[in-house]
Amino acid sequence: MRIFDPHIHMTSRTTDDYEAMHAAGVRAVVEPAFWLGQPRTSPATFFDYFDSLLGWEPFRAAQYGIAHHCTIALNPKEANDPRCRPVLDELPRYLVKDQVVAVGEIGYDSMTPAEDTALAAQLQLAADHELPALVHTPHRDKAAGLRRTLDLVRESALPPERVLLDHLNETTVKEAKDSGCWLGFSVYPDTKMDEDRMVAILRAHGPEQVLVNSAADWGRSDPLKTRKVGDLMLAEGFTEDDVDQVLWRNPVAFYGISGRLNLDITATDATHEGNSILRGGE
Repeated sequence: MRIFDPHIHMTSRTTDDYEAMHAAGVRAVVEPAFWLGQPRTSPATFFDYFDSLLGWEPFRAAQYGIAHHCTIALNPKEANDPRCRPVLDELPRYLVKDQVVAVGEIGYDSMTPAEDTALAAQLQLAADHELPALVHTPHRDKAAGLRRTLDLVRESALPPERVLLDHLNETTVKEAKDSGCWLGFSVYPDTKMDEDRMVAILRAHGPEQVLVNSAADWGRSDPLKTRKVGDLMLAEGFTEDDVDQVLWRNPVAFYGISGRLNLDITATDATHEGNSILRGGE
């Protein structure tokens, strides 16, 4: 089973996770820029973070045979902080980088006017740079958040087939599918979706344009949830081709819109800018 996790925050994970993911079949990941938990106090802190997504994390992933790409954006939560909003003006210099395969995560957290402005601006940046967009639907009041998201997508220059609506569930999947956007589902141990619910959605709505991710981060999460979904699909009568479509071909197709997806793993140097993953080693 080959697996492409289309949304996982490896900055928050250890090298043990990379090793376990490779053993489970993960060969590619996309890491979206997101809120790190501790509020950031200036744009400069974002730039260091973006640089790590473009340098250190691809280096770490390659050590374990995993191709790493990222998405870059001002996330919805921090779009509300006036100290962070100047990041929007600096995004174009990151969106031209080869490792960047989408603008994201963008979307809604609390559905504020500031989030409206940031989402609209970044949908335009995606259109300007001929990139797809990874859109975070809010964890609270999902149905209203999805409708508000779709309103802005329809007003934007970015066509729906270049938009991935993530963190969907049973209450939002039909409207999201009817919109023509791609459908993203995050599978978690306690919150969001679980394997059984995910397989039920696939049975009801089919595997077309569906991406399943672990969204693993610094909270209670599991970077092997993609594999667990694949295993349950097979146990419930889905074919190996169905599993390959959901866990590999669909994310390849969506992020391939960028024209930058490179899934070949090449040998890397022993260090990245003088740093090794072997802390204290030779």
